[in-house]
Amino acid sequence: MSTQTTREPTIDAPSHPEQSPRSEQSADSGQAPRSGLVEITNVHKSYGADEVLHGITLRIEPGQVITLLGPSGSGKSTLLRAINHLETIDSGSITIDGEYIGYERRGDQLYELREKEVLERRTRVGMVFQNFNLFPHLTALENIIEAPIALKRATKAEAVAKARVLLKRVGLSEREEHYPRQLSGGQQQRVAIARALALEPDVLLFDEPTSALDPELVGEVLSVIKDLANGGTTLIIVTHEIGFASEIADYVVFLDAGRVVEEGPPAKVLRSPEQARTQEFLDWVI
Repeated sequence: MSTQTTREPTIDAPSHPEQSPRSEQSADSGQAPRSGLVEITNVHKSYGADEVLHGITLRIEPGQVITLLGPSGSGKSTLLRAINHLETIDSGSITIDGEYIGYERRGDQLYELREKEVLERRTRVGMVFQNFNLFPHLTALENIIEAPIALKRATKAEAVAKARVLLKRVGLSEREEHYPRQLSGGQQQRVAIARALALEPDVLLFDEPTSALDPELVGEVLSVIKDLANGGTTLIIVTHEIGFASEIADYVVFLDAGRVVEEGPPAKVLRSPEQARTQEFLDWVI
């Protein structure tokens, strides 16, 4: 697939109905639809001759909390980054509420959008990275208000007011004037979560959010994510924290070598897996 923004056809798209099932349901019920439906259909991705995603298909309902488990190199982070088009895909499709993030569909082809359009659509998907990715020259408050102001989603006064609410939500009201270097790793990750929430995304992605933290700081970040899980936003979390996944997830997906090996409720996948490979992984990490 071409990575040029020439709007030439790039992918043969799998067929989808014009209206998503969630939209049909809302039309029948007369209620406003919940946002955050993620549909991943037969997604393939290769780096040269190395295929890292082999036909991944998943449907994540609005408000669900999904954890992606698997060994290093299983494709978890690649899949996560493909959802908001930080990684392109070679075939298949990914939509949020029926809308492609990095592409538009014409007939049976997907055309890659221009970067400005990609950035606009990507605001629907918040992302929290392993290593925080805060701007070092900005305070905690400034990190949070930067995107809403730059995208003209809020005035500075509105953005500041909202940022203070978010900092309070993640337990950092007293740290708004601190720079990242003045914060612990756990505090930096909580600022990163608040920043991701500032644009009110429909879907929030976490790429191993505690992997860069000292063990004593893991709990404070997991506590914030648990709070978010009760807020109705769709969460997709790559993690090795099996206990956390068991407690927080509605659905667990175990990947290995770029394939979905097993999926289902935590009680099934984490306590009574059907696949020997799943059990082998759990024996290793627990």
